[in-house]
Amino acid sequence: MTSLLTNNGAMVALQTLQTVTNNLTETQTQISTGKRVGSASDNAAVWAISKTMESDIAGFESISDSLALGEATVAVASAGAEQVVEKLTEIKELLVSAQSENVDHDKIQNDITKKTEQVASIISAAQFNGANLLATDVDGNGATSLGVLASLDRVGATGTPAATEIAVATVDFEANVDLSGMTTVADATSAATALGEIEAFLTTAIDGAAALGADSSRLKDQGGFVNKLSNAMKQGISALTDTNMEEASARLKALQTQQQLAVQTLSIANNAPSAVMQLFR
Repeated sequence: MTSLLTNNGAMVALQTLQTVTNNLTETQTQISTGKRVGSASDNAAVWAISKTMESDIAGFESISDSLALGEATVAVASAGAEQVVEKLTEIKELLVSAQSENVDHDKIQNDITKKTEQVASIISAAQFNGANLLATDVDGNGATSLGVLASLDRVGATGTPAATEIAVATVDFEANVDLSGMTTVADATSAATALGEIEAFLTTAIDGAAALGADSSRLKDQGGFVNKLSNAMKQGISALTDTNMEEASARLKALQTQQQLAVQTLSIANNAPSAVMQLFR
């Protein structure tokens, strides 16, 4: 039935055009912003998940900074420990040479004194940002270890994240490699006694340097893991919220065609009532 008062065909065509236009606007927004889910109104569940993950990523970026700072602190201490080992080895060489009777023990002792002072200087200077892992007191406040923020653990989608630390203990060269009380070299006998003492110090220093090296490696590995984890989470967010540009481009072309057809359909529907005029001619 044709009606002059109600154009059903035009109403249907208009509704179709409005739907196509809304879809076209949505697709154009997705392409321009690069986000398929850019607000809670787009998809509340996915948006909430992505925001939680984004907050965790921000936390992991802070953790990466903490690990980098901790790694640098341990690296300085490790370099100092290795230098101490080198100086103790040089002292050992001097003490070995002092086993002979026909050497100048006073000059050897003078060299040992200078190297002993250098060892003490290395131990006191091996600090980074106020933390010294070769000292008895790591931070000047009585700490015996350095806590490095290493991870952010979350159990369940709504669980509270818990921070995890890696504790790097001081090797305490300040107390364990204190050469100030070592036997003074005056002859071959005292040199032999001092050699036994330096050998014990050298063993302690080597063990300490090895421990710091292991801690440095652990922090480096953890830093690499955190970076990979952060990248994986970013990829996950991308999969949830980012626009598939190839798919959106194809959809845009289809919707533009549909819009053109809907406009033509609406035009035809609007012209339908005028055909009634032909009946009265």
